[in-house]
Amino acid sequence: MLVSLRVGVHNLPMRRRPVPRRVRPVAVISALALVIGLGGLTGLAPPAAATTAAGVTETEAMVPVGTEPDGTPVQIDTSTFAPGTTGRHPALLLAHGFGGSKADLDTQAKRYAAQGWVVVTYTARGFGASGGRIHLDDPALEVADARTLVDTLAARDDVRLDATGDPRVAVAGGSYGGALALMLGATDPRIDGIVASITWNDLALSLFPQQGLPAGDGRPTTPARIDPTDVPGIYKQLWGSRFFAGSVAGSQGTSAPPATSTTPADLLCGRFDLSLCHGLTAAAETGTPAPELLDTLRGHGPNAVIGDRMPPTLLIQGLTDSLFGLDQADANARAIAATGAPLAVRWTDGGHDARSATQAQDDAAAEAWLGHYVKAETKPALEGSLPVAAFTYALPQARRQSAPPLVTLPAYPGLGEDDATWSTIPLVAAKDSSRILTPPGGQPASTTSIPGLAAAGLSLPTYQLAALPGQSAHMDTRDVQRMTIVGSPRVTLTITSVAPEVTLFVSLWQVQGSAVSQPRPLVAPVRARVTPGVPTEVTVALPAGTWTVEQGSTWRVLVTSTDTAFAGSRDARADVIAFPTALAVPTAVGTPVSVAGERDTESWLLAGALVALLAGLGARAWWARRRRARLPFREDLADVPLVVSHLVKTYADGHRAVDDVSWRAERGQVVGLLGPNGAGKTTTMRMMLGLIRPDSGTVHVAGHPITPGAPILGRVGALVEGPGFLPHLTGRENLQAFWRATGRPAEEAGFEEALDVAALGGALDRPVRTYSHGMKQRLGIAQAMLGKPDVLFLDEPTNGLDPPQIAAMRPILQAYAATGRTVVVSSHLLAEVEMTCSHVVVMHAGRVVTAGPVAELVASEDTTVIETASAPMEGALATLTGAHGIRSVEVIDEGDRAKITIVADRPRPEVVRLALDAGLDVTGVGSRRHLEEVFLGVIASAQEVGGAQDSGAGGVVERLRQVRAR
Repeated sequence: MLVSLRVGVHNLPMRRRPVPRRVRPVAVISALALVIGLGGLTGLAPPAAATTAAGVTETEAMVPVGTEPDGTPVQIDTSTFAPGTTGRHPALLLAHGFGGSKADLDTQAKRYAAQGWVVVTYTARGFGASGGRIHLDDPALEVADARTLVDTLAARDDVRLDATGDPRVAVAGGSYGGALALMLGATDPRIDGIVASITWNDLALSLFPQQGLPAGDGRPTTPARIDPTDVPGIYKQLWGSRFFAGSVAGSQGTSAPPATSTTPADLLCGRFDLSLCHGLTAAAETGTPAPELLDTLRGHGPNAVIGDRMPPTLLIQGLTDSLFGLDQADANARAIAATGAPLAVRWTDGGHDARSATQAQDDAAAEAWLGHYVKAETKPALEGSLPVAAFTYALPQARRQSAPPLVTLPAYPGLGEDDATWSTIPLVAAKDSSRILTPPGGQPASTTSIPGLAAAGLSLPTYQLAALPGQSAHMDTRDVQRMTIVGSPRVTLTITSVAPEVTLFVSLWQVQGSAVSQPRPLVAPVRARVTPGVPTEVTVALPAGTWTVEQGSTWRVLVTSTDTAFAGSRDARADVIAFPTALAVPTAVGTPVSVAGERDTESWLLAGALVALLAGLGARAWWARRRRARLPFREDLADVPLVVSHLVKTYADGHRAVDDVSWRAERGQVVGLLGPNGAGKTTTMRMMLGLIRPDSGTVHVAGHPITPGAPILGRVGALVEGPGFLPHLTGRENLQAFWRATGRPAEEAGFEEALDVAALGGALDRPVRTYSHGMKQRLGIAQAMLGKPDVLFLDEPTNGLDPPQIAAMRPILQAYAATGRTVVVSSHLLAEVEMTCSHVVVMHAGRVVTAGPVAELVASEDTTVIETASAPMEGALATLTGAHGIRSVEVIDEGDRAKITIVADRPRPEVVRLALDAGLDVTGVGSRRHLEEVFLGVIASAQEVGGAQDSGAGGVVERLRQVRAR
């Protein structure tokens, strides 16, 4: 690019504190700095007539130009860079950005001079060593000054002439200098080519933007066109505060005239034109610009001077630019195209808010453009082919890409044979409308972006700062198809307010799980006049840009009542926003540009690691296939849903978690897998699901061996160690996404039955991140039952459920098993297992210590359960234990009472008589034990066999208490 886009604003101090709505006079002057380019601060001029590289010579001169309106004479500071070759050469006039000087352009000037150009740089009126005041590219002053410099070029004997007084000359500039380049080209027929970068068309709309459109405004023919309502826009106060120091620094110079007024207000205006300064001061104080100020600003831009003639023009505009958006370039492009002049448009990824990563490509395009139309000995026909693509735009830079991808179109949409193409994206909100408030004084205010922050290589987690509670509302996209958005999306809001005037700020965000980011940190300010209490439709043109939208991705339209970058309303206000059903977006399908760049070493390393990983996974899959091939189908087990045979698993630390576990489950059974913590239940279940490999032993489902990835696992459902869902999807969408991942037809899923199990009602269509733990658990059980698997594994299925939900789950599992399927439940709720399960398997220390039907375990002909009013005396227990026919006596001491389980070879009446004769105070007799008693008993017995040999009944009771405590 031909203008300085690398320094300047990056050297200014960063300020994060929002500027108050009522702006102080010092900050008001900073409104003038809103026309800042990325030109540098005032620099030191190089020595006169210095010789530079490649024989280029530099000559400094003070050139007289037109006087100030009050008659004060003005001279401007210039430098001329001449090539070291003889003969006549094309000329190039370079214009700097606001707050800068000719020193910012030295590098570009020397480069072009070395290529055979005579280059003139200068410091604009009101800056640096030049005289005069700042009038913001007034056609009668700053633009006239540039025409005087063209006159000086025509008088040089080393500049090529097309006619007497008509040099072969191009003009280029960025931001402040870009507008000047366009205005000079429009008003001086001697200009043969233009490159204008990151600049404005209408200065009034740039300083006081309005992106609310008239009611019923249709989709424009060009992608970034904005034709706003006639309601004045909102002042960009943060840009003004951000750059005031830079504008003051850039306007100081040794030839600056003294102020003609000594009033405090005039002194604060510095070298700015006083009438313009006072107009902006008043606008900043009231929040509304005066009509006279708007008329003045509209007269200081290309919109005021482009008529029926323009030279060939290359427009370069930034996608990351909250100062001069793409809508300004779109307006310039339409005006230039109407003259019939050759035109090319480039949307670079940089701008006033960020450096461009495609700087080299933009510079090359500028050189090609000027070389074709200006440098050639013979002027080319204006009707011929363009030297660069008619429209080039950058897409968002993907992670690990060295530069954003560039894409081209044969014509700028709407200026060639085809208009912009539009599509719609459905929108959905949590509710039909939302109320948002404007706090008194407008503070705290949302923060969408901070001007220049990205240019300094910094960023903020801005969604949390932008979407302030009570001051924002949003709607998300759904059913998104893959597309590339190129231009300004549109959304129509219905606003009902308590006030006659509404200010809102609308922006576009990308939602990725719990993260919400803004690929283009831009916001659309809207000021609308409404009738209080009456719904009013307002169409909003969001900031133009490019976005790569992937299928199924989620995008968010955020509406806020305040924004720190703008001087919004200070009055307290309540607005009700009714959301639309669709977002209209301009789309394009272009041709990618192959850009040579540095090798992405990190990507190559990642690719190498990925290849190695894939090779490893391939080898593992091959080994798994071989292992499965060695485990044949068991015809004798084809009708048995689940068979576990001699499973063993020892971990690396030597701990044997599972030790020779064997059991089987038949059709129609609900099997409870029980055991204390560390018994090996979860490890066994993970091996049954093929999640980990056993050291030895096998698991078969319907005769098929279970190994990781075994096809038979498609007939198995599981909920192990808690449910996991995508938090941004609804419950229904999570179930649908899970089933789609299986690749099986939707009609096999059984969604209705699964949704009945979940019993979530309307919550099914809410994001899962809003669910309680119990709701997620029920959804997890429903997910496990999708497809009606033959074997269903549930690990602690009642975890998080309340008692009514637990009771409701019991018949569901029993009914599911009654259809000929099998359910395996791992749980610590023994009473619930007793009421739900038909069979149990009890594990302890990695082994199965008992297994069988629940009914048989809790009831036995040789078992008598006696309840006593108090703990029995040791002598009474010894008498009972020593009686003939008594095989065992177990006591559970519950403090104020005791439960004694007696296993005997004698009839139950005789056992009761023996207890009474031994002196026990019997209060109840039964034959059925609770499952908890069976569980505690077998665990205690297993502990006694495996280790501690405490003598007597007291030792058993103590061990039972220890087990119960777990």
